[in-house]
Amino acid sequence: MPNSFLISRQNWDKVLKEVISSEDLYAPVEAEGNKEYQLIQEEKDLSRIVYNHPKPISPLKTFFLPVKENVTIEHGNEKSRIIMGVPSCDLAGLGLLDEMYLQEPLVDPYYQSRRENTLLIGTDCHSIQEHCHCTTYGINPFPEMNFDLGLVRLEDQFYVYTGSEKGKKFIDQYKDGRIFSPADGEMEKKAIAFREKIKQELQEKTRNLPDYEQTGELIRKSDEEIWKKYSRTCVSCGACATICPTCTCFLLIDRPEFEKIRNLDACQYPGFERVAAGEDPLSERHVRFRNRYLCKYVWKPSGFESIACTGCGRCIEACIGKINKNELFEELSA
Repeated sequence: MPNSFLISRQNWDKVLKEVISSEDLYAPVEAEGNKEYQLIQEEKDLSRIVYNHPKPISPLKTFFLPVKENVTIEHGNEKSRIIMGVPSCDLAGLGLLDEMYLQEPLVDPYYQSRRENTLLIGTDCHSIQEHCHCTTYGINPFPEMNFDLGLVRLEDQFYVYTGSEKGKKFIDQYKDGRIFSPADGEMEKKAIAFREKIKQELQEKTRNLPDYEQTGELIRKSDEEIWKKYSRTCVSCGACATICPTCTCFLLIDRPEFEKIRNLDACQYPGFERVAAGEDPLSERHVRFRNRYLCKYVWKPSGFESIACTGCGRCIEACIGKINKNELFEELSA
């Protein structure tokens, strides 16, 4: 890997100690048996950071698209921040968000400002969770896009590699021969070995799942009954959409004094498409349910280069009705 380095755990903690003195640092920590991003503010919290874990509970989008924000006020000078431990599935999801919110001439200044002031440190996954299926959609369980630095913990050292100019500048701050040293071939081989192991495990685990394009075709040809079957326990809570790394529907709410509030919305909510006179093309639950997958696997691919499902599995884990979309797609495929 080009521009790759080694740094000891002790020196890496020194770097992070310096970082938290001037920037906001978010990293996954253990929280009630799960991993979740947390603002690291004190040196003692550095030991709580979890490395190379599949994914935090919250998707990366929450850092760039708040649940609610006033879009009629000017943003001040935002403090720069570093988000560490970002899995490949979330980095891939960022591709679609960038296409949506950074596309000329309709650039979202709030999203753009947050992207520019954020350094993303991606992470290799050294294990898999029950519903992980990124490889089904052509995503590898290690950073390949939309990251500034990649980080792999190997025993008492970290293997670090750059993914952007922003990442190179970060390394250059400490490039004095003592903090970061050029990576040797042996450590690179170890990192690659971990990658191949996890990739093979994922491919074996999800061998019956159709790929992204095949899934779109299956949804197009599906009949109504299978959607009624899988949506019967849906309670229209919207958890699947709100926890998704790529779902970004929002409602623009008008307030007095010409204020506009952008509020994240979800296509699974009753009334999501209700219009004048009460007409609602998505009034039936199974129709709303199918609509979400049509959006992800049929309509989004027609308008964007990035995929709209990255195989993180969060929607399955968050579902109150215990609906497993992978089981649905396997049944469609069979």
